[in-house]
Amino acid sequence: MDETTADVKRDIELTRTRISDTLEQLENKFNVAQIIRDNPWSALALAVGAGVVLSGTRADVKAAAATVVATKGATGRVAGVLDDIVAQVVEGLHGAVENRLDVLAGEVKRVIGVPAHGSRSVAGASSTHVDVATALPGGAARAD
Repeated sequence: MDETTADVKRDIELTRTRISDTLEQLENKFNVAQIIRDNPWSALALAVGAGVVLSGTRADVKAAAATVVATKGATGRVAGVLDDIVAQVVEGLHGAVENRLDVLAGEVKRVIGVPAHGSRSVAGASSTHVDVATALPGGAARAD
């Protein structure tokens, strides 16, 4: 039986078509999202069953124990780094609050009429004492 080139090409094309159709059918059979859409109650029952079976293996407890063992040495290093970070944050907040208080104290002194050369910052020492009771509205600030 002599086959011509055209016959061989036709056979190859038919084979390609059959393979493509078969692959498409397989993809449809193993399309999990489509299966779940087509059978939602069955999929839910299967998921619950798988959850029950997995919970019986206590794999979560084994994984937690392995995690504890793996991270034992890291705890000290992490604690040290966290301590440093917290110290830096507190230091920065302290500085910011101190600066803000200095600015507010300066504003209060300016409003009540304390001379700038004898004023003191919240953090520094001063030779000027301001009697706050006399700095109320209608009264003048008294420096001692």
